[in-house]
Amino acid sequence: MSAESPGASDRISRLRESFRAWRWQRPFWAGLLSLLAGVPIMYFPYNDLNAGGFTINMSTTAGSASLIIGVLLVVLGLTMWFQPMVRVFAGVATILLGLVSIPVSNFGGFLMGFLLALFGGGMSIAWAPGEAPSAQPAEGPGNASEDDGNGGDVPEPAGAGSAPDQEATNGRHRAG
Repeated sequence: MSAESPGASDRISRLRESFRAWRWQRPFWAGLLSLLAGVPIMYFPYNDLNAGGFTINMSTTAGSASLIIGVLLVVLGLTMWFQPMVRVFAGVATILLGLVSIPVSNFGGFLMGFLLALFGGGMSIAWAPGEAPSAQPAEGPGNASEDDGNGGDVPEPAGAGSAPDQEATNGRHRAG
């Protein structure tokens, strides 16, 4: 009997595929960056940094504000994962909290939390849900084949035909 059973690899494959499907249905990386943005913003005001023989105390009077901003960024990151329909609100709130963290929380967690919040919020705003793939291949100008005279098929060049966003009469874009 082998040490690895075939059932374990099937379960791992199914878990991996289900995680991939879950990840593709939401702004996963935006949520991860927003979640990670809260960590340095919360961490630095409450901990000491040791540089050489010196201890640098980073606690400020706005330490509670740093904690609130960091917790809100973590919550917004989780919101992007589990409620993807509010991704635009969560993205805008993430960007605003990242900007507020600059004066409040040691330059936004020494710019680490600030930059992660900006990128995460921007990615959340820009993310759009994808369309489900169709089961049948689309019939279009690029799928037709021609006879080359020798009995073989020659596919149509990729650039042949008009672009879908252009009118066939004069080549102008629909918007103008």
